[in-house]
Amino acid sequence: MGALLPYWSLYLQDQGFSYLRIATLMATIQLTKVVAPSVWGWLGDRSGQRVRLVRLGAVVGALCFAGVFFEPGFYGLLVVMLAFTFFWNAILPLYEVITLRRLGTQRTRYGRIRLWGSVGFIISVAGVGALLEVIPLRLLPWIVMPLFVGIVVSTLLLPAEPAPPRSPAPRGSLKRIVTDPAVMSFFAMNFLLQVSHGAYYTFFSIHLEQYGYGKVATGLLWSLGVLAEIGLFLVMHRIFRLFTVRTIALAALALTLIRWVMIAEASDVLVLLIIAQCLHAASYGALHALSVQYIQGYFGQHHHGQGQALYSGLTFGAGGAAGAWISGFLVDGFGTEMAFLGSAAAMAVALVITWIGLRPPPEPKEPLIKSIGNSGSP
Repeated sequence: MGALLPYWSLYLQDQGFSYLRIATLMATIQLTKVVAPSVWGWLGDRSGQRVRLVRLGAVVGALCFAGVFFEPGFYGLLVVMLAFTFFWNAILPLYEVITLRRLGTQRTRYGRIRLWGSVGFIISVAGVGALLEVIPLRLLPWIVMPLFVGIVVSTLLLPAEPAPPRSPAPRGSLKRIVTDPAVMSFFAMNFLLQVSHGAYYTFFSIHLEQYGYGKVATGLLWSLGVLAEIGLFLVMHRIFRLFTVRTIALAALALTLIRWVMIAEASDVLVLLIIAQCLHAASYGALHALSVQYIQGYFGQHHHGQGQALYSGLTFGAGGAAGAWISGFLVDGFGTEMAFLGSAAAMAVALVITWIGLRPPPEPKEPLIKSIGNSGSP
């Protein structure tokens, strides 16, 4: 992700694609999350063989990415990206479930494990940025491919997951969970959060290039955001003890809104841009850590995999794809600044929805299905 997300839009621009085509191709990274996590989450819940599925996703995803080297043009590249992201996007939600099951009652330690993904992102984004200062952008796929191979190797080192005893879930319980007003508010909040990130993941590097920042500076700014995320993951378990879910969500959404306004209006002031990137701790770190625990609390043992898949599909998938496309139209018509102001507008709506509807999930030790709708306001 550190090699792909910050620089793929620059690679596509170097290949001569228009802003709308760049937005469409970048949207595929998110679009397959609408379907892929649900399919793989269902398979994981049914089979209990999540480690094997992670390995399959890593191998086939790497093979599909190899199609980039044939330089297939816009439509061919669209098919290649749809194919490899369908398998690539299967890996993380399955890993989330594997990790939380291994942690058991110590799930507050999730942030300390998740931060290593952020460490990898920082090393990759900084290293690739430095490389692209001395080699042409057209060689980016040759940098990304060995990282896909590394993912394959890492999955082979993961010990097999013992199959848990299976007991049937109450009939119709998944629908009951999903239609709970608090859960609907949770998904709406995260959908709009990812809509707001569409401009960031698609055009932030292009935006910085327009303001005169080089590839090393671009890489360092991306890295700074993830470094702030790591710092938050280290203390997130303490924040959970001090504040309610609703308070954390509202504060993080408000800071995210401020972040997008700062990027839109003050990218020429390096100090303010640095502060804006530090707010990535709120816009991704806090809300993702909160969301993973929220899913575990509401969806419980029987539907954990499908709940994680719905979270990934409806928010990162549908929200991320919609945000990428909307930002493409805004950049094409008005410039990158307007795309980030559109992101701030999405956050304003998310704040209202969260203020009205978000409630804390039931504690895992309670009968999760029976608790739906009975949890009080924080």
